[in-house]
Amino acid sequence: MEWTEFPEMEREQLRDLRKAIDGGFREFTRAYGESIENALYPVEWFLKHFENLLLDTPWPFVLIGLCGIVYFASRRPWLTLGTFVGMALIGYFGMWEDAMKTLAMISTATLGSVLLGIPLGIAMAKSDRVQTIMNPVLDVMQTMPSFVYLIPVIMLFGIGKLPGIIAVIIYAIPPIIRLTNLGIRLVDKEVLEAADAFGSTSWKRLTNVQIPLALPTIMAGVNQTIMMALAMVVVAALVGAPGLGQPVLKAINNQFLFMGVSAGMAIVILAIIIDRASQAYGQRLQSHREKGH
Repeated sequence: MEWTEFPEMEREQLRDLRKAIDGGFREFTRAYGESIENALYPVEWFLKHFENLLLDTPWPFVLIGLCGIVYFASRRPWLTLGTFVGMALIGYFGMWEDAMKTLAMISTATLGSVLLGIPLGIAMAKSDRVQTIMNPVLDVMQTMPSFVYLIPVIMLFGIGKLPGIIAVIIYAIPPIIRLTNLGIRLVDKEVLEAADAFGSTSWKRLTNVQIPLALPTIMAGVNQTIMMALAMVVVAALVGAPGLGQPVLKAINNQFLFMGVSAGMAIVILAIIIDRASQAYGQRLQSHREKGH
């Protein structure tokens, strides 16, 4: 036995294992791929119609609407002004359409992650067994290279918007699950005992006590989910996802420095706007909670 080489599986066994796994997944995609795609049609429908809404609406109304949302979330005039300037620069440099496509994809991915992630986080908070099962799964999801998510997605759905948005949701969902679980578990036990003393059912205790008190932590999870979704934009462009990832990919393939930098800066501007607005909203929720006490 040579101690300089690590003992490996026989090449024939390794080849058979690879063939078995790859072949099994291909059979799975042939048998259930169309059914899964049909089940996920509402996601594609929402993305398509929201994207069309942003693109078909005159840009002044979209810009005013975005600034209004930022001001409502943050109550900060300077952040609202920065949003106006940043979005105006994106439009001035010819990236408005791609930015709207990216905004539609990020909004859809965030909504999907919240709808799936919060119930899973609640389930983890309610059961130690579920938490024990979910933690390793979330660890794998957060450490797996983002490109790896594209392989099964392409095999299932091919190229287009749907595989892109599914890959983004899978990549971005762990923070909202973890922070929902953490926020609910950190609710003061004395508050829960008081709720029980007033005869609250498990559902009322969850909806009227635990979720409201955990909302700032949940909002932090939403913020991290949005940031991870934005980070996945360029990778999702490899499977045909629309938006600012496409010019970045084109710039890489053709060595267009200006196009790559400008599209990258547009993604940065969107990330800063969304990050600051969501953080400010979370801080407002926290301050209201402290005033309530």
